[in-house]
Amino acid sequence: MSCVTVSNKGQVVIPADLRKQLGILPGSQVDVSVVDDKIEISLLHPAGHSSHESGYGMLKYAGPPRRLADLDVAELMRQTKDADAS
Repeated sequence: MSCVTVSNKGQVVIPADLRKQLGILPGSQVDVSVVDDKIEISLLHPAGHSSHESGYGMLKYAGPPRRLADLDVAELMRQTKDADAS
């Protein structure tokens, strides 16, 4: 059993050895429930592998074709936000 501290936001850190044992990676989904007056955390979906290509199609872009690596995502998001506001 591991002892962890609850932050002022109610967050706890799952110890590294337990995350490794269960295959919990950043982006993994876990279920948190109360069972017999105890908190139980169960791994639902391990995180999938991701790359910058996996975000293809998430942003609207009407300009000339460009390589994904050349795009300024922050600028595109600002343009999209400005267009949605008008």
